[in-house]
Amino acid sequence: MDERQLRILRELGELGSVTAVAEALLVTPSAISQQLRLLQRSIPVPLTERHGRRLVLTEAGQALAGAAIEVETALARARHTVDEFVDRPDGEVSVAAFHSAGAAFFPLLLRGLAAPGGPRLALADEDVAQDDFPRLTRTYDLVLAHRLDHAPPWPRTVTATTLLHEPLDVALPADHPLAGKRRLTPRDVADQPWITVHEGFPVMATIEAIAAAAGRRLSLVHRINEFAVAAEAVAAGGGLALMPRWTMRPHPALVLRPLSGVRARRHVDALHRPERTARRAVRTVLAELRRAAAMIRDRDTDAPSGA
Repeated sequence: MDERQLRILRELGELGSVTAVAEALLVTPSAISQQLRLLQRSIPVPLTERHGRRLVLTEAGQALAGAAIEVETALARARHTVDEFVDRPDGEVSVAAFHSAGAAFFPLLLRGLAAPGGPRLALADEDVAQDDFPRLTRTYDLVLAHRLDHAPPWPRTVTATTLLHEPLDVALPADHPLAGKRRLTPRDVADQPWITVHEGFPVMATIEAIAAAAGRRLSLVHRINEFAVAAEAVAAGGGLALMPRWTMRPHPALVLRPLSGVRARRHVDALHRPERTARRAVRTVLAELRRAAAMIRDRDTDAPSGA
């Protein structure tokens, strides 16, 4: 049993196929299969089994893959100690974020870490379906991800730090008949045209909850993932939309109204593999993300109002 074999087992549990693991590790599928066979020889119980054409982990394999996380973390710490990488304050830290989080957090990160000698940021935007955020932690040190209040938690293969617990409000034109109300209910908005995200993206579940509470199907006329683009469509009369209260810049032609009767909040979380925070530079950036989140919350502690 060696580190490489344990990593392959861990990746198989996360990615679900030998081919996907081979692509992620830049080797051939036969090389992956060979390493799995070598690992199996040192273990007295089966680590994998066939489900149709797929190779999956047994309970023993899942347990060993979980232990592999601790092994990788310990080995990462040891290597970093040897080459003094752990204590370098100016190392490069890669951060990915979905669009509205990037718009809100990236400027604050850049300003907050602008002093010489601090971490060097490498920022990227990644707009993916909710289930795909954990996989991004293989590529980036920190990943800003979002999930709805009632969604399943992130998998145990990643560590999550909640930055914001952000309300989702109904965005509508300032001259809309419903704009005069302080709060809206599902019945208020059920007969309106809606602009919403594509299937698989977190906000869609709240749209479905509104329809269920109102007892009718909503008219989904436009599918736009980028909130800034959706805001322009709302302002032009294209329909209503759910908008995050804190991470969206105010639009001069829109108002936001809180929604009663459904759970309309999302978590904005910083995800990372456990071993990443062995690096001082990554811990510094994570601390700055927490400070940025407090600033974003403090911008508007009252209920949303007209622009």
